[in-house]
Amino acid sequence: MTIPVAVEQTLTKHNVKFGVIDVHPAAEASDTPGIARAMLLHDSVGKLQVIYDDSCLLNVDAVCKLTNRTLIATPAEEIQAICTKQKFDSLPSVPKTLDCDIIVDEQLLNSTEIKLTSGSSQHVITIDNSNFKQLVDGAVTGPISIARKTPSAANFDENADTKQIITAVSNFTELRIKQRLEDTLEFPPLPETAQRIIKLRADPNADIKDLTNIVESDPPLAAQVVSWAASPYYAAPGKIKSLHDAIVRVLGFDLVLNLSLGLALGETLKMPKDSVKGFTPYWQQSVYAAAAVEALVGAIPPKERPTMGLAYLSGLLHNFGYLILSEVFPPHFSSICRYQEANPFSSHGEIENHLIGVTREQMGSWLMRMWNMPEEVCSALRFQNEANYLNEDSRYANLLFIAMRLLRKQGIGDAPLEPIPQALFDSLHLDREKANEAIENVMNSSADLNLMASNLAA
Repeated sequence: MTIPVAVEQTLTKHNVKFGVIDVHPAAEASDTPGIARAMLLHDSVGKLQVIYDDSCLLNVDAVCKLTNRTLIATPAEEIQAICTKQKFDSLPSVPKTLDCDIIVDEQLLNSTEIKLTSGSSQHVITIDNSNFKQLVDGAVTGPISIARKTPSAANFDENADTKQIITAVSNFTELRIKQRLEDTLEFPPLPETAQRIIKLRADPNADIKDLTNIVESDPPLAAQVVSWAASPYYAAPGKIKSLHDAIVRVLGFDLVLNLSLGLALGETLKMPKDSVKGFTPYWQQSVYAAAAVEALVGAIPPKERPTMGLAYLSGLLHNFGYLILSEVFPPHFSSICRYQEANPFSSHGEIENHLIGVTREQMGSWLMRMWNMPEEVCSALRFQNEANYLNEDSRYANLLFIAMRLLRKQGIGDAPLEPIPQALFDSLHLDREKANEAIENVMNSSADLNLMASNLAA
């Protein structure tokens, strides 16, 4: 049997002729273009199977308007339970396979041949237009998708980013912004601890005593650093007795410097009350990203390695723009969350561009520059999703690109499920196999990393 029994029975019951295309086991579902994808939405009435073109974003607002219902994405765990019961690898987009109402993207009705997910990760179903229309007979149809709007190209222009942010905020507030951007957004100033750490970074004569004095002046931060060092993840022999012990014996000056800076900044903005259901929580994603980047740097030949501390800091702060969006665009942030839940195969950048006209990467990078953070970190945050960003300063952004996509395959984070160009591995002198092994080692320490993340989120 090449496709799940429930799917084959549905097709047979409705006398639908179909073909089956083999998908390479190593490929992601999103690597096979032009497939009609399915998503489950729900409300108090029940579930709704939405079938739409995967080259577009699912327009949740349009679905709600057409059905006159207030629908949100069904939680991932509920979808997984349905798949497990029906022996699906993933949700099939074959109409009438699921016992619920259907709504179909009208674009699909104009296609000569339609590719449908079969519920098997290794097979895709093809049917012609007439058979597809037969399957969706009686279903609601309409314009429920949005052409994807790709985020800004990766040509670095700080002024262009600033103008785009101003436009987005201006559209949101419906006010003409004449003040400086930083005054308009009313962001808090760079925390005092972070200011002192940045000054310390620039001091060539800085030593462990200087760093210890700064961290000790911030008791919650000192406790976090000691907790970090005592974590089973670092497997330090003996008990960690002091901050000095954590720095000298376990973590090292460079890691503590950048870890402290990242943690201090993380406390600047509040965690949003709303969130994207089914995706990795903020601090958990940050901890895994930092660990993944650290592991990848360790897999690079010593002479070619970028600075470990800056790489680690970039990983820890990579999603900082998420916090900024919740701070600046509160009502729209909720919409961003709902759209991301309904479009799990799309990038958050596409959704943010559609809803507010700017991405979290732009916002995060801009605020880092306003706070005079290291240029390597600013560029890494801005260009972490740009596969074509290759130059002498691109190593940290490239590391994030690789790390977050390898983590997404493990169910961590919200990076797009897309192939990683070999050019990125080559530019970093990083062997692809060694990179995969590094991420596997990170995932083997998931219990320890989850504990570290939970301590930060507490």
